[in-house]
Amino acid sequence: MTRFAPVYRALGMVIMLFSLTLLAPLILSYAVDDGAQAAYDETFGLTLLSGTFLWYRYRRCKRELNIRDGFLLVVLVWTVLPAFAALPYMLQLGLTHTDAYFEAVSGLTATGATVLSGLDSLPMSINLWRHLTMWFGGMGLIVLAVAILPLLGIGGRQMLMAEIPGPMKDARMTPRVAETAKGLWLVYVGITIACTLAYRWAGMSWFDAVCHTFSTVSLGGFSTHDASFGHFGSASIELIAIVFMLFSGINYATHFLALTGRSLRAYVRDAEAAWFVGILTLSALAIAHYIWKDGVYDDMDHAFRSALFHVISVATTTGYSTTDYGQWPLFAGLWMLFLCSFATSAGSTGGGIKMMRALLLYKQVYRELVRAMHPAAVYHVRLGGQVAPQPVLFAVLAFGFIYMVSIVSLTLLLAFTGLDIVTAFSAVVASINNTGPGLGLVGPATTFAVLGDFQTWVCIFAMLLGRLEIFTLLVVLTPAFWRK
Repeated sequence: MTRFAPVYRALGMVIMLFSLTLLAPLILSYAVDDGAQAAYDETFGLTLLSGTFLWYRYRRCKRELNIRDGFLLVVLVWTVLPAFAALPYMLQLGLTHTDAYFEAVSGLTATGATVLSGLDSLPMSINLWRHLTMWFGGMGLIVLAVAILPLLGIGGRQMLMAEIPGPMKDARMTPRVAETAKGLWLVYVGITIACTLAYRWAGMSWFDAVCHTFSTVSLGGFSTHDASFGHFGSASIELIAIVFMLFSGINYATHFLALTGRSLRAYVRDAEAAWFVGILTLSALAIAHYIWKDGVYDDMDHAFRSALFHVISVATTTGYSTTDYGQWPLFAGLWMLFLCSFATSAGSTGGGIKMMRALLLYKQVYRELVRAMHPAAVYHVRLGGQVAPQPVLFAVLAFGFIYMVSIVSLTLLLAFTGLDIVTAFSAVVASINNTGPGLGLVGPATTFAVLGDFQTWVCIFAMLLGRLEIFTLLVVLTPAFWRK
């Protein structure tokens, strides 16, 4: 037996579980007769059989997963599942393997970049599948698996540590990892139901409400319409989206603690939440004034409404749009992309390096400035009233360095293929932060279909790199990982 046999056994179980998610679009396809029934029949059968075969082949390997196993399983899940999720796009829409895999990765990583156009006329089941993959990917299929796999004899602690975002991964809400995962999903499902009802109340159809809820709470940004939220032209719908995007940009552990403690004190004690809301509010006001002064809008009211929606949409790595903000002055788009790099909280469904890391980096820089002036001074980096341990600070510094190196390297790689620098840079930033639309040729009014196959694979790698918080993927790619 191979030393990674328990990983393959667990992967088989995850694939089998994933096949069950195909039942929703399959049933819808038969109910509305949208012509995609055969595609889902074949996809469901192939996915279920593949997972069953893999599990059966390694069914006797039942040892507990170690840390190395956890890293490998997470990477395999996030690279293998998109291959199955891409099948409906290939079988029904005739997309190439590259474009179909890109669309699937974009959904499961809750990125929201797309190669598809004509969304309004897509089969209903295809649109549901796009948004459903995003909903599962938002919190992380691994967290869901952690809640279920222990019941099947597989511990999930190592998987959760490799998957869950944020630098302080040892902080647990409940003593048992399965209870933690279940708690997160209860909050996630509760927010999903509330958002669906709110969208329906504001005037969306039930189908649009469900689909846009999936992409709102996951901070993914897929839409059933080419015009995204511009299709609705409703201030109330935009306001609901703003509220739930903000809600999903805050640590889900904070929501869990507020719910179980029946108190709002959890939000007051959350050091990230205040910075998150404050920075986004100030940025919206600044950009509203900037585009109003530049003549994009004739009055400040319309400028603020548009700026508020797009700043929160991009900063939370959602990627909805009501207008082509790529036509705004370049500074506005660049500032919003800058915000998406760090604005969301650790433990949220957003991408980027997370506000916690940004705050720790800022405080670490400030400490070094203090030390330069007062070498004998003792100055501890604190966050939320707690002293940040040195290993956490070192890890954050390393993460910040590799994050910048990744953006620069991938941008240069895309520029080498002939893309202009704005398109190359924004495509990488939007992909690695799981934001979706960028600027230039991949702006909110266009799709990633303009990219060549190699350029598309670069963006796929960037999406996976960002979703797995860089180190998880890079660890598996190092030679040392494969040595005994």
